[in-house]
Amino acid sequence: MLLTESLAAWQSTDFNDVFKAEVKRMNPDLLPLQQGLAHSSSANGANIGVTILNSSETPDTIQVKAGLFYTGIIAGCSCADDPTTQHEVNEYCEVRFEIAKLGGESTVTLLRD
Repeated sequence: MLLTESLAAWQSTDFNDVFKAEVKRMNPDLLPLQQGLAHSSSANGANIGVTILNSSETPDTIQVKAGLFYTGIIAGCSCADDPTTQHEVNEYCEVRFEIAKLGGESTVTLLRD
């Protein structure tokens, strides 16, 4: 995945807003949402919220620790007497983005406690 807009905005006052917008536009399948589930069984990446917890740089990369807010689905058993066939639950996980300073190629890693 490429985060070229975030790379271009690094060390500007717009970086946080640019980064958040770029992550929100990303294909949710590129993010470790399913692996970050804590309360449900299937990730729904339709409306992702992003908060930046911290950011720093190394000689080769920009590193951003971010919190992702999204929903997960608890699927019912689809039995005739099951009143809750699907239920959405708020989910949250923390990830680290590493953005290469040469070209903006990026990786994202789920952070576990």
